[in-house]
Amino acid sequence: MNDPILSGFKQRLERIYSERNDLQELAQNILRLCQQFSDNTARQESTARAERWSEQDVILITYGHSIQHSGEIPLQTLGDFLRAHLQDTVNNVHILPFFPYSSDDGFSVIDYRQVNPDWGSWEDISAIARDFDLMMDLVINHCSRENLWFVDYIANREPYSDYFIETDPATDVSAVTRPRNTPLLTPVHTHRGVRHVWATFSEDQIDLNFENPAVLLEFIQILLLYVERGARFIRLDAIAFLWKKIGTRCVHLPQTHEVVKLLRDVLDYAAPEVVLITETNVPVAENLSYFGQSDEAHVVYQFGLPPLVLHALNRGNASFLTDWADKIPPLPPGCTYLNFTASHDGIGVRPVEGILPEREVQDLIDSMHRFGGFVSMKANPDGSQSPYEINISLFDACMGTRRGSDHFQVQRFLCSQAIMLALRGIPALYIHSLVATPNDLDHVEQTGRTRSINRKIWDKHELECLLNNPVTPQAEVFTELRRMIRIRREQKAFHPDARQDIVRINSDLFIVKRTSVDSSQTLYALSNVTERILQLPLASLGFLPGGLTDLLSHHEADIAATEILTLAPYQTVWLTQSL
Repeated sequence: MNDPILSGFKQRLERIYSERNDLQELAQNILRLCQQFSDNTARQESTARAERWSEQDVILITYGHSIQHSGEIPLQTLGDFLRAHLQDTVNNVHILPFFPYSSDDGFSVIDYRQVNPDWGSWEDISAIARDFDLMMDLVINHCSRENLWFVDYIANREPYSDYFIETDPATDVSAVTRPRNTPLLTPVHTHRGVRHVWATFSEDQIDLNFENPAVLLEFIQILLLYVERGARFIRLDAIAFLWKKIGTRCVHLPQTHEVVKLLRDVLDYAAPEVVLITETNVPVAENLSYFGQSDEAHVVYQFGLPPLVLHALNRGNASFLTDWADKIPPLPPGCTYLNFTASHDGIGVRPVEGILPEREVQDLIDSMHRFGGFVSMKANPDGSQSPYEINISLFDACMGTRRGSDHFQVQRFLCSQAIMLALRGIPALYIHSLVATPNDLDHVEQTGRTRSINRKIWDKHELECLLNNPVTPQAEVFTELRRMIRIRREQKAFHPDARQDIVRINSDLFIVKRTSVDSSQTLYALSNVTERILQLPLASLGFLPGGLTDLLSHHEADIAATEILTLAPYQTVWLTQSL
């Protein structure tokens, strides 16, 4: 019964490790891990889903300690907040790496199998999983230099002596694609003398050696552990950089894609309900390559969306956003996007290479500087540096336009979220967007890292006081966003598989048409990206002639009866036929 599975694993391994002669044994070891997982895990029939995703799916992105209160366990505080405020709003929670770590707010993992004791325990994770589906990070490219694997590598203990990538410092690595401007190779004092090891992201984040199959087996075990602990979504962090080969860019190499496909094979066999997501903050064509032929990632991040939405609102011009959205390639069967406008990282500008002219990118960066933001740089092969991401709270990024700040911050920000919620895919909202968190410059000063500007740690009582005071921007955004999300979850036209068409009228508007899979609902989402009041004759838009309702309106009204659609500055309407 298992022979086809075993054969499939072996074929995949042959594409990764073409010169090894022990692939049958390696395939058997992978199959054994899958079978042990199935035998040891009480798989409930309730985990089976009629469909992989639906319009009900909305993801909240948060750190395990984003909301704290003195004397409380952070993961328990987070769970209490989620249940009190969001149980009828989101159904999935992406808890960013909650493991013991040494830097990068969790993405330098010391122990992949334990929960950070300062935040809580596996029991606290399970308590959240009882009320929400979970996304977990497989931080697969690198680990902390405090990880015991690396300690044993320094001591030359087997099997860890071959878990990391040693490279002669005289080697020409100028062709390597870098997301940082720090040295690629970092010196390490070992029992065998000084060695230089590969460190793509920082000297505390040491890249793992996937040319060693033992490393691959290690991560398959960790992957299955996370599924056992309740993960519905697995996010492959920094996956694009996984495989290294001197003389290449060391990004998106064929072996990297084959490793992702192998992890997909493992899930398809052992846990077919789990969704695999790749995190690849790169230009669009490179990003979409991780769908493979519907045999790689189920979901890829829509990395072009955050900078393009911000640009449209900053410039009052949706033309670049419209062009990009209109040219998104058709999705392979069984695949979709993860749509977001903000995350724990900055707003990447690499994904708009070839989409936004350089002068437009620089103008946007200049605006963000005026609004209190920073820009992170990356190293280029010629020794130069160029912008990699903008570091700023999205709420404060919306405080004005290229002409400066104004009084439309809340409206502009809500417009950014409405655009994201209307697009094809699964929407994901960062907790600091949901509660309109401003720039946290004190946090930047404390950590010395510009990304900390968008990683505020809220005191629970302070946050709830703001949310309970209707005159605060936090309360205004929180209340309206929750309302908007609840409305969205009721529309069949917002199913991730529902058809998407982009409607072109003028640069003042971003318009997307969604049609439900069964064609029972057509929905037009129109967003005014300007600070001007717009009046649009419905006939000129070519919409349905009568019975249109704006789902987002606070007052029921037959839109078509007016013949003119009036949009306030930064207003979004979701028009559909009245039932």
